[in-house]
Amino acid sequence: MTAPPKKLLDRMREILRVKHYSIRTEQTYVNWAKRYILFHNKRHPKDMGAPEIAAFLTHLAVQRNVAASTQNQALCALLFLYDEVLHQDVGPVDAVRAKKPKRLPTVLTKEEVERVIAAVTGPHRLVVRLLYGSGLRLIECLRLRVKDVDFAYRQIVVRDGKGHKDRVTVLPGKLVEPLKTRLRRVALIHQRDLDRGYGAVYLPYALEVKYPNAAKEWCWQYVFPARSLSRDPRSGVTRRHHLGESGPQRAVRRAARLAGIDKRVTCHTFRHSFATHLLEDGYDIRTVQELLGHKDVKTTMVYTHVLNRGGLAVRSPLDDLLE
Repeated sequence: MTAPPKKLLDRMREILRVKHYSIRTEQTYVNWAKRYILFHNKRHPKDMGAPEIAAFLTHLAVQRNVAASTQNQALCALLFLYDEVLHQDVGPVDAVRAKKPKRLPTVLTKEEVERVIAAVTGPHRLVVRLLYGSGLRLIECLRLRVKDVDFAYRQIVVRDGKGHKDRVTVLPGKLVEPLKTRLRRVALIHQRDLDRGYGAVYLPYALEVKYPNAAKEWCWQYVFPARSLSRDPRSGVTRRHHLGESGPQRAVRRAARLAGIDKRVTCHTFRHSFATHLLEDGYDIRTVQELLGHKDVKTTMVYTHVLNRGGLAVRSPLDDLLE
């Protein structure tokens, strides 16, 4: 008996997994495809094309007033749907594009960083210290595995970062002992999981098939494992994932309030502060670019604008008045 053809969104999920997209990207792309179909009264995408994509994107920009990055994300999802799932060339898409605002990142002074970190408690404190000390994105920090922390060379290897790129960044000397202490605790958790018949972690790409026993090996374990085991929504396997992003995010917001910081402080603020403080200390822009993993140095150049604003670059004429 011939199996019924798979539904469009199920096929999209399957191809996203084959191409090793993360589960978050999978969920986001499928959600945009669903919203696109509903926007056009459930018409099948194969019966639509560039005009319908443009109408949807214009609706997002004009009626929904979404950010430029959100509109671009929707476009990427729909192009994936047509290119990879339907194998249909839609050609150029002429839509009203959302305007990308030119904003400078929020940066803390070194003294403010110290105050916020001092107000963070528990395992989240080490996470925040790594965000600032190594310039990591939050998800990069939470995905760190034991093998990615190189104590001998004082470096951290960021695997499969933004843009699916690996990079090397600095491991602060002050975090060597806290990280070693952390790993000793993680080793106890891992051994307990093994004793209970678990102990496996998610492995990227086809490594789980190529190396069946690797998922339980110590080197592949997360530096920041979750507090409890969970069921993988894709495979159905019960294992220990890494910490979620919401915990550190809440901890940082709370710490900023306790520290009396009158700025909008997020986990990403520490990455901005890392870059700015390196430039303040005289490191060249290319070095900072490499540590951050920016593809284009223009992205890193925003931190030079942060350095040049306000009193850092200009002496106010008010200061010359005799009052």
